Amino acid sequence: MKTFFEIPKNLPETPLLDSVNYPSELRKLSKQELKQLADELREFLIYSVSKSGGHFGAGLGVIELTLALHYVFNTPEDNLVWDVGHQSYPHKIITGRKDAISSIRSKGGLHPFTNIEESNYDAFGAGHSSTSISAVLGMAVAQPEKQHIAIIGDGAMTAGMAYEALAHAGSIESNVLVILNDNSMSISKNTGGFSNYLAKIWASRFYTSIREGGKTALRFIPSAKNFAKRAETHFKGMFTPGTLFEELGFNYIGPMDGHNLNEMLRTLETLKKVKGPKFLHLITKKGKGFAPAEENPIGFHALNKIENSKEKTNGKKYSQVFGEWLCKQLDEGKDDLIAITPAMSEGSGMNDFAEKYPNNFYDVAIAEQHSMTFAAGLAKEGKKPILAIYSTFLQRAYDQLIHDVALQKLDVTLAIDRAGFVGGDGATHAGIFDVAFLRCIPNMVIMSPSDENECWKMLSTGFNYSGPAAIRYPRGEGPGADVIANSNELIEIGKAKIINENNSDIVVMSFGNMLGLAEEISEELNCSLVDMRFIKPLDEELIENFASKCKNIITIEENTVSGGAGSAVNEFLSTLNASDKLKIIGVPDEFPIVGDQRDQREAAGLTKETILKKLSTELNLKNIDKKVSAQ
Repeated sequence: MKTFFEIPKNLPETPLLDSVNYPSELRKLSKQELKQLADELREFLIYSVSKSGGHFGAGLGVIELTLALHYVFNTPEDNLVWDVGHQSYPHKIITGRKDAISSIRSKGGLHPFTNIEESNYDAFGAGHSSTSISAVLGMAVAQPEKQHIAIIGDGAMTAGMAYEALAHAGSIESNVLVILNDNSMSISKNTGGFSNYLAKIWASRFYTSIREGGKTALRFIPSAKNFAKRAETHFKGMFTPGTLFEELGFNYIGPMDGHNLNEMLRTLETLKKVKGPKFLHLITKKGKGFAPAEENPIGFHALNKIENSKEKTNGKKYSQVFGEWLCKQLDEGKDDLIAITPAMSEGSGMNDFAEKYPNNFYDVAIAEQHSMTFAAGLAKEGKKPILAIYSTFLQRAYDQLIHDVALQKLDVTLAIDRAGFVGGDGATHAGIFDVAFLRCIPNMVIMSPSDENECWKMLSTGFNYSGPAAIRYPRGEGPGADVIANSNELIEIGKAKIINENNSDIVVMSFGNMLGLAEEISEELNCSLVDMRFIKPLDEELIENFASKCKNIITIEENTVSGGAGSAVNEFLSTLNASDKLKIIGVPDEFPIVGDQRDQREAAGLTKETILKKLSTELNLKNIDKKVSAQ
């Protein structure tokens, strides 16, 4: 196996890879040629991701596994389900998408994860973790004559859904193969020659035939069968971490080296013939074959697109504001604050806080449901928990938010990052639904900041509020507002902020990060402008005041129109018989496209030109119509 030390400056020469466009061509190669193909695929992946940007380390770690799976199994007839999909780039390259791989995560390009509409080799769509085992189990029940394989990482295995699926699969003795791609160092002692030797024995035809034959012979002698089962399981458990999976009903194989191509080919060929639930445990290294990624797997989890020029802003990232705010609270002696993250410490800006105040920080791994109820328990006993969670992952903790937090009116603050469009990761990671599913929950307070300083004040407001409160802020940088970190200023709950008020019969009401766009719209309309600040409770007094003197009320938000902030305004206006005054601007009833944040906003119609054109038509604003036509 070759190790690469830098990103190739030019497209590398990959003669063998160039001849393999689909797995059917892959299967014509010799095993020796597969090793060369692995080197070429790894080098090509390093080069292509540097050009496109995207997930990096995970794909490098499964080069050999990807080739082995497509070599042994009859894809796409057999189903390969990649959990999350971070590691699916090599899979895409050898399934007819090599020439398009540089377009991944871009408008009109390949999906960032597996997608059933993109290729019949993508057996199941992904983006969120821990779904693969449930999916292949359903497929196996529906089509038992096929092979069904789930490839799941050790991080995704921390989620309860994975174990629910394992328990079900084992209980019905389904014909599924679960492959654990374990790139953690926690069980490194189990790697090496001895563990590979054990794996080879346990995956051999002799061992499996004896094992299955023994089950058949002893099925009429329950006590003997149970004794033999326990003896076998506990013997294996002396040497491997497989006891748990055996107890769940799986034939556990491993751990073995996930970069040893020959061993994997031999093992998979055997497992292909074994009936019932099987669990193959592979030890891999994230970033394998690219020295910088091996040394820094977190830093090389994903790469930004390498560009000659990059748009610069003066703003501070909202996640950075949150991280600094956290540290400030403990610096001031607020020791009851407990910060929680479900495996998003770095992305949420919490690394400095975790290092400085480790006793007040909990990373609960990929366990969103647990994180919410854990916060509820802390709040019940007098602590002040702050749960930092991406909008898209908050969806997974919805029942716990309702049942365990809001119903009991517990003092939990949600710092919701990546609200609105997120860019490259596409629809699976879009934060455009949280307003709709949050505002229907009783006892909730929902805030949305328009800049960095507003974010700081809202975090303080939510923290000081007695009850469940949510602050939703976007991915990336703010507009550049100075954060007054020494100020303890709080915002009155439910009170909006008038930016500009004049004698116009039109008012624009902006929610969150849409204020910059709303200012441009209001300048063109020469009308009043309000930063609404709160989605729940609304500033009903302010809305009623403007409704009494304005012909048109325009709301702008980066959330779904269905159930969104504008919908909340409409519900209140209906009590005043003034709904006909309202025009809602937001995300239409469709999933966002693949592309960057600007692409997604353009596709959703959230641009100055598109909005003004729509308003000129729908509100019969002739003066604006002339301006739009001139532009």
